[in-house]
This record gives sequence, C-alpha cells and structure tokens, in this order.
Amino acid sequence: MQKWRPAGLSGLLGLRSVAYGLLIGSLALAGCSSEPPPPPVFAAPRPAAAPLPQPKPVLGNRVALLAPLTGPNAERAQALVQAAQLALDAPGAPPLDVIDTHGTPEGAAAAASRAIAAGAGLIIGPLTAPETQAAAGPAMRAGVGMLAFTSDDAQSHPGVWVLGLTPAQQVRRLALAVIAQGKTKFAALLPNSSYGQVMGDALRHALPPEATADIRGIDDGNVQSAAATVKDISDYEHRRGPIDEKLRAAINKHNAEGRKEAAELRRSEIPPAPMDALLLASIGDQLDVVTSLLPYYDIDAPAVRILGPALWANPLARGTGDLVGAWYAAPDPAARVNFDAAYTAKYTTQAPGLADLAYDAAAIARVLAANGGFSATSLTRPEGFAGVDGVLGLMPDGHVRRGLAVFEIQRGGVQIVDPAPDNLGAPGL
Repeated sequence: MQKWRPAGLSGLLGLRSVAYGLLIGSLALAGCSSEPPPPPVFAAPRPAAAPLPQPKPVLGNRVALLAPLTGPNAERAQALVQAAQLALDAPGAPPLDVIDTHGTPEGAAAAASRAIAAGAGLIIGPLTAPETQAAAGPAMRAGVGMLAFTSDDAQSHPGVWVLGLTPAQQVRRLALAVIAQGKTKFAALLPNSSYGQVMGDALRHALPPEATADIRGIDDGNVQSAAATVKDISDYEHRRGPIDEKLRAAINKHNAEGRKEAAELRRSEIPPAPMDALLLASIGDQLDVVTSLLPYYDIDAPAVRILGPALWANPLARGTGDLVGAWYAAPDPAARVNFDAAYTAKYTTQAPGLADLAYDAAAIARVLAANGGFSATSLTRPEGFAGVDGVLGLMPDGHVRRGLAVFEIQRGGVQIVDPAPDNLGAPGL
C-alpha cells in the first residue's frame, strides 16, 4: 500500500547534523566463569594439497612483537604484549622479542630492522597503518613475514598480512549472503570520506558479473543534499511522480468525486525500488538522517535489505532510526568466550579491543614453529587457522579471509541469521 506523507521535507530538515566519526570498540562480549576454559587451540597443519613454491629460506626462529610501548598508545600496547605472551605460554613456543616502535613510522622501521638482526623469523604487529607501511620495507626485503594489527587493507602485500577486520571482509560476507537469497541489484549511500570510498570499492570488488551496483556519495552534514541523493537513487520521480500528479488533480477538484479518487490513489501500489539491497556506512545521528529519508522516498524493508558495517554491533552506532531487518557482518562474540576468560584469569582485567589480534598472531607463530617454521607456504596453508574470532586464512597476496557471522537487527536486539563459516571452503568466504 502507498504511504501518505506530507508534501515537503520540513519535518526532516530539522534533524540534527553533526560531524561524522567512527566509534572504536570491541565487537565482542566478555565472557566470565569461575573456572575459565583454556584458550582456543589452533589445529595442527595438514599437508597442503597444492603447495605454493617455496620462497628463500628464513633462518630466524624468534618472534618479534612490534608495539608502541611509549607514546599515546602505550596502554593498548601493554594489552597486545600480554595477549601475545598468553598465546606463547606453552612448552616449545618460540622466544618472543618485544620491541618499541614509539608509535611512529620511523620507530616501526627501526624496530623491524632490529628484530630481523636479532633473528626474527616472524614479525607480529605493528599497530597502525603508517607503522605497518614503514615496517613492511625491511621485513619484505629480508623475506620475514609480518602479521600486522591494522585494518587498512591497503597495507596488504605478499608477506604482509592485515589481521584487523577490514571493510572488504564485511562487505564481501554481506554481498554473498544477499546474493544467496537471489538478490543481485545493489545500491550504496556512503559518506563522502575515505571510509566511504573504501566501502564502495569493497562492494564493487565483492559482486559477481551478474550483479549491479549504484554507488552514491552523500554529505552527512547536509540534510538537503542527502535528501536529493536518496530521492535520485530511489527513482522517486518515475515511481511515485505519476501517482502524485493524479493525486493533486483529484484533490483540486474540491468535491466528493475528487476525495474518492484521492483516497483510492493513496492506496495505490507503486513500482518497486530499483535496488533490492542497500549498503550504508553512516553511524549515530548521521545514520538517523539517512534512515529517516529511506521510507520517505519509498525505499522500504523487506523489499530492500539494508546492509551496514560491523560498527553497528555497538547499539550506540545504530542511532535511533528504524533499522529492524538490517544486516551487518561481524565476528560471533561466542567464538571468543574462551579467550576472554583466559585473559581475565591471567591478568584480572577484561581483554580490550585488538588483544585478540595479538593473541592470534602469536598463536599462529606457536603452531608454525612446532611444524616446520614460518615460511610463506606454512603461513598460507589452505586450511587456515582457528582464531579467537573464528576461522581465518592468510592469502598469498597479503589479504586475510575471515569467517564472519551475519547479524540481523531486530526489536530488542540482534540475531545471527547466517552463522560464521567454520572452514575456509565453506560458503560465505
């Protein structure tokens, strides 16, 4: 049925407009129990069915953790060190050298060179994208693999793996889940920012040839501009315009016949939206602006599946608009309960965000050290690794595949509608 709405946008133009910002925080829930179970165990490697060509041998048998022990991220660095030590607290684990990057690119490059000189066969860290870019040079020249904690996919290179949760991983998971339902017409309303650009590129690369994507940038700080973009992407003029024209003519008759015609027109069905899945990336108040515009211009669930970033796992990021039925992809919090319990038991505090990445990197090092070392072939083994947040696989080009769950926002909470794949060959990866 057609929804009757006021003729203008005056009710929408009063919405608040604030600067767009990402909410940083852990996507997982902390687990607690009186007797914490052991941390996750990484499966022993199986012989590769089709091994990659062996690179030049890496002689080092030590593991180096590059972390900003001094500077504004020193507290976070301490958690990274503790998580790595937790993973390596086992007989036969390789020795760990913790080296300060001082939180700068120059410090990270120097730390990588120092680690290699000390016999590192694998580098875990550093923390940020600029540090990763600087440390990658010495590591790649020496043939030493690096498992970095950034989520900037641009830092992915052969021999340098980005362990952070990337937009590409999230968008690919969502796109495959939507396509599995027979939906192939995608659209996106993304902030005019570097983050929006990355999300748009991720959608383009995730879609198969038979799918289409109409990707638009929006100015989160300008309601009128955002409204014009939503109106255009919804094809509002062609879908509703003829009905609205007839409705105005009926109302202008100023008689019983006109009122009857108007009532019938208000119940008229309008053509469906030109998309059946819509990707958003805004959060908070700016997301409220976008979600208020969608029904106004007849982009309605369930005909159009709304998709969003893993940041929506935080209720504050979802704003106050109606997102019931929307999907986002993120790690399943249940997967990391054992890690959280083990970390809390050892350090008497909850594991902060990114500690899981340091644990996974160190645990990969522990497993590979006991099974032949840190060669590129071992790191990129086809079966991947069972990480804190689910299965992950290191690809030869430096990208990382992750088993993410698909969550649906429902009234009162969220529900997993497509569980995380438990192996790299499962659908959804």
